[in-house]
Amino acid sequence: MRRETGPDFIEALARGLDVLRGFQPGRPHMTLSEVASHAELARPTARRILLTLQELGYVRSDESGFSLTPRVLELGMAYIGSRNLWDLAEPHLRQLVARTHESCSIAQLDGSDIVYVARVAVPKLVTLAVTIGTRFPAPQTSLGKVLLAALDHDELDRVLATPSRSGITPRWNPERDELDEVLRDVRAQGWTVTDQDLALGIRSVATGIRDGQGRTVAAVNVNAHAAETSVEHLIEHHLPHLLRTAGAIGADWAAWQARPIDTVTVPTS
Repeated sequence: MRRETGPDFIEALARGLDVLRGFQPGRPHMTLSEVASHAELARPTARRILLTLQELGYVRSDESGFSLTPRVLELGMAYIGSRNLWDLAEPHLRQLVARTHESCSIAQLDGSDIVYVARVAVPKLVTLAVTIGTRFPAPQTSLGKVLLAALDHDELDRVLATPSRSGITPRWNPERDELDEVLRDVRAQGWTVTDQDLALGIRSVATGIRDGQGRTVAAVNVNAHAAETSVEHLIEHHLPHLLRTAGAIGADWAAWQARPIDTVTVPTS
């Protein structure tokens, strides 16, 4: 696997992460050959990495192959826990769900994808399953459009040049000029609606969550099924609730950022 790397890049660490990412919902258990193939590694290299991960407790093995252990959750939960995002967002998302009767989510950018970091779901038949950690290509989602619109020109170029790792083939594949026009509209109005750009039947409205410095740190949306909810209803009914929710989460985020942090002074001799 060719990478654009700098002098401080640690290839062994990158290969270990490639191995971990190879385990997906459709392939939770793999043979050594399958791991090597998905990570694009030689079998001896994949074997050494798997044995190291097993020693660290992230992988288990049996006669038929390898699988992840629950310990890998520590890696993702460390990120969420460090930001306290779920603690801040949960009560607000639950209120938003109660008012809209639709699933509501928060996501952040990871390369050219969005990754869901908080969600309160309503049981409904949807085209694509979404859980914490699910990733979708950003340009085709309302959450992604909001997050992309918050980037400056150079950062937007860098992000869009990063290949998606979502594994999703979206319905809408805009040229850059078309996407830039959409993002200009998002910046102008502060929110956006997506109508089945990612997959058939999925509509959503999203806006940004800003921190105490006014930076867009995440996006929040209301997601609906196209057969049940019109674009007009998303805008006229759900959007006002969504904007209030985003403001409330942002206020809590700003207060959390401004919290006093205890420090310990170590006496010197």
